[in-house]
Amino acid sequence: MEQIDISIIITTRNEERHIASCLESVHSQDFPAKKMETIVVDNASSDRTKEVSREFTPLIFNHGPERAAQRNFGIERARGKYILYLDADMTLGDGLLTGCLEKCEREALAGLYIPERVVGEGIWIRVRDFERGFYDGTCVDAVRFVRRETAREIGGFDEHLNGPEDWDFDRRLRRTGPVGMVDIPLFHNEGRFNLRRYLQKKRYYSRGFADYIAKWGRTDPEIRKQFGFAYRYIRVFLERGKWRMLIGHPILAGGMLILRLAVGIIYLGS
Repeated sequence: MEQIDISIIITTRNEERHIASCLESVHSQDFPAKKMETIVVDNASSDRTKEVSREFTPLIFNHGPERAAQRNFGIERARGKYILYLDADMTLGDGLLTGCLEKCEREALAGLYIPERVVGEGIWIRVRDFERGFYDGTCVDAVRFVRRETAREIGGFDEHLNGPEDWDFDRRLRRTGPVGMVDIPLFHNEGRFNLRRYLQKKRYYSRGFADYIAKWGRTDPEIRKQFGFAYRYIRVFLERGKWRMLIGHPILAGGMLILRLAVGIIYLGS
């Protein structure tokens, strides 16, 4: 049987609008098709997500109830040496699979952060993309490309967490060995920005924060950074010379401040 280098795991639920673009970006990579596999783990979609996915891969499963369980299901069925986990509204930059594999092999890394670009329509999408650029490789980011056996050894994603399971997985993975970052991005398609929908999504995932904080403890240094005002509203935007981005883009910086304040209000009320 041919050795699989990379297993791409995509979690879906009613993603008919996005899944074709996601899968097309995977299969248009400059990477040998026989060296990769694409696994779609759907959560009882009522639209044509599964039907569209079958045009690209036979490895389509149904599992739930939440994203962490879907990802773990995919990890257990993956055959690749490495795993890349994606959301259905993401697409890959050119050469990303090759870049990730080569960097991990060359530097013996346990996992990789991948820069994320937010795409869509309108000025607020530009603000979201600007904001997201400050988080790459920080404690409010999470690895996406990991060694399969390492993911299994640490128990995969904590299915008791819904929202911050990425942060929790990232923390446990970093205990096993060094991690790095590639310079090729993936793209997150948020469509036309809708503030109400955006805040509803933030409120939904914030419900899992209490369990995550309880697991690691309120005095844990990383918890204090992830949830503390000083880091999330000031230091993450200034460290490593990132303050230059604020000076260079004052309008986007102002819009980002408005969004951060709105999200902060949501968190305080959750």
